[in-house]
Amino acid sequence: MNFLNPLLLIGAVGIALPILAHLLNKHQYKHTTWAAMQFLNRAVNVRSRQIKLRDLLLLILRCAAVLFLVFAISKPILERSGDGSRGGVASKFGEPLTGMVIAIDASYSMQHSDGSSTRFERAIKKAKLITKSAQPGDTVSLVMLSGEHSVVVRDMAYDRDRFHGILDGLEVTDEPLNLDSAAGLLREVLNGLDVAQREVHLITDVQEHDWSGRDGQIEKALEGLSRDASLVIVPVSGASDNLAITQLELVSGVLRKGTTARYQATVKNYGNVPVSNVMVRGGVNGINMDTKSIPSIAAGASETVSLFIPFRNAGAVQITAKLDDDALLLDNECYAVAVVRERVSILCVEGSSSSSVGFSGFISAALSARDNGASQEDFKVKSVPWVSLPNQDLARYDVVILANVPAITPGQSKQLEAYVRSGNGLVWFPGDQTKPTIWNKQSALGSVRLLPALLEDVESVGNDSGVGQPLASAISDHSVCRPLRSLSEDLLSETQFLKVLNVKPTAESSIVLALEGSSKPLLIEQSIGRGQVFMFTSSAEPTWNNMALTPVFPMLIQQMVTYLTAREFEKPRVVGSSLSLSYVDQPDSSDAVFETPKGETITVPVKEHRNQYIALLDRANEAGFYLARVSVQAPSMPIAVNIDSRESDVQCVSADALLRKFSEGNIVVASSDSALVDTIKQARTGLSFWRSLMIACFVFLIIESVIAHFTSHRAPHLNSEGKGKPSTHKSATEGEQELEHSS
Repeated sequence: MNFLNPLLLIGAVGIALPILAHLLNKHQYKHTTWAAMQFLNRAVNVRSRQIKLRDLLLLILRCAAVLFLVFAISKPILERSGDGSRGGVASKFGEPLTGMVIAIDASYSMQHSDGSSTRFERAIKKAKLITKSAQPGDTVSLVMLSGEHSVVVRDMAYDRDRFHGILDGLEVTDEPLNLDSAAGLLREVLNGLDVAQREVHLITDVQEHDWSGRDGQIEKALEGLSRDASLVIVPVSGASDNLAITQLELVSGVLRKGTTARYQATVKNYGNVPVSNVMVRGGVNGINMDTKSIPSIAAGASETVSLFIPFRNAGAVQITAKLDDDALLLDNECYAVAVVRERVSILCVEGSSSSSVGFSGFISAALSARDNGASQEDFKVKSVPWVSLPNQDLARYDVVILANVPAITPGQSKQLEAYVRSGNGLVWFPGDQTKPTIWNKQSALGSVRLLPALLEDVESVGNDSGVGQPLASAISDHSVCRPLRSLSEDLLSETQFLKVLNVKPTAESSIVLALEGSSKPLLIEQSIGRGQVFMFTSSAEPTWNNMALTPVFPMLIQQMVTYLTAREFEKPRVVGSSLSLSYVDQPDSSDAVFETPKGETITVPVKEHRNQYIALLDRANEAGFYLARVSVQAPSMPIAVNIDSRESDVQCVSADALLRKFSEGNIVVASSDSALVDTIKQARTGLSFWRSLMIACFVFLIIESVIAHFTSHRAPHLNSEGKGKPSTHKSATEGEQELEHSS
């Protein structure tokens, strides 16, 4: 026999209370001499024996009631025989009460269909099968496992119709499965159960990327759980065929009205066989604009396709790449947002014009070096000397480029920080006129540093023959650098640098480009509010390098301008991440509004944080386009939210591999319905007696009360002959009472 609450058995010492009360009560009398005592002498011995028997019976009843109460609250459990029989006295008084915890994998891979049903639909059927043999008094808890788990019902008295209604109303989430935290939640739910038999049923598709490898962490967590309950893994796996769009990004083009941008969609084949003639459709605001075909995608491989998206109107547009329907629908679409402008305006601020062309000339040439110069109208470039910077209205420009500017004033530093924070872009180039000490001081005046690094001295990196150090051939995957990845190593090596400015990047910055064979950064990035700052460590003029004379510079500048003119709304989020709406100035409304892809409206308070106002939606639970508004009446801004493509790998661990994985532990794998039924039948061996013991406690207390009541109020009056007849002498009655006390 086991006890659910063994420590409460200490309460058994309470049996001493009625014994102590009996002993104390036995001595609570006094001797009184009175004349009528002689008439009772013959009855003393008989009456004394009756009183002693009654008191002993009452003592036994009270002690038994205390013991039954202690045993009841300690929850004793008696295991039935190994053959599963429930005969004997124990089965007549014990209850086979079970606390079931059913955990269902609700990650989006459970939407994968085999043609007749999805994995999730099969999981619901398994959950109904588990509760089919439930008894009156059994409890059930239902947990949905995904990125953020949820307890749907906790320790609910099982009701078939109610529970099946809850199951039929469940839906799969758009999130991946966070298996690492699942065991902790299940243990917490399990600890709240107070029944003889505790069971955990984990219904999942057992995806390989979740359950394989990882140094056995999942197995260890589940083994620990199986020591506290009967743990059954119920696989609902399926085929591995699945195509998914894993990425949609802007590759080239200008976000300007009347232009066409090139987006690149990446399609991955997660199946085990090649797939041919894959159609990819690119759309704007729900209207199809371009369709491309991928001839073939090998098993486990990815292919990219270019989608050309025209921008006919200014404003925010919703861009979608879509595949034809397959076994898993959710990952067949990928979303992006573009804020299209009437024209992109760039302000070039020059510290000097030592070259004949001037820095603004390099910028203009770089921006027009596309389509044989026919796209010059995409950009409006204005060049001013640095002394004219205070007279410029920065709000008229999308990007500001500072080149070889000696220094700025404190007011200009704060102005530039506010400019970037509101969602604009800043590009900084050093030069011979740059004064590092002043820049370091003025850059640190705001709440964050304006430049992403501390400036030091200028260093020559060329050799004695005048050959500079080339750009690192390992180009990062940053959006600004991706066009450079198409260049050959020979073209990259032609870009050589003679001088660079030594810097110490801040903790908030990231290095985008570096020099070959050196840790010296060439391009550093930092976010400030809604905008970005790019900092070069080498000038674009020929005295420092030949970058402006190679294909690298126009490709880099064009992509950088495109990247900087993209607002934060254009950067896709992932399901489960937070969505923010930031303000430079305090908004008129105290609340912002987010509308989900399904049309639900969520109101979020606006809070002040680090000199700006932010409305933060904690979690984006759906894939698609969220619409953010500064107020209910304000125009909306779309935010693209995509799924985590890791969950698109629907390859499952085989049943044999799963059985081998848990063959040596206490975990049972039930792959078929018959195996699941047999496992449940064999696991439910515990019989609980606490209800029977509690009833026995109350029965003994009632019997004790009845005996005590009738024996104390119906004592017979003895006459002078001791025959038990009523006596008319008052003194005799009092003498009997005195005798009873003395006995």
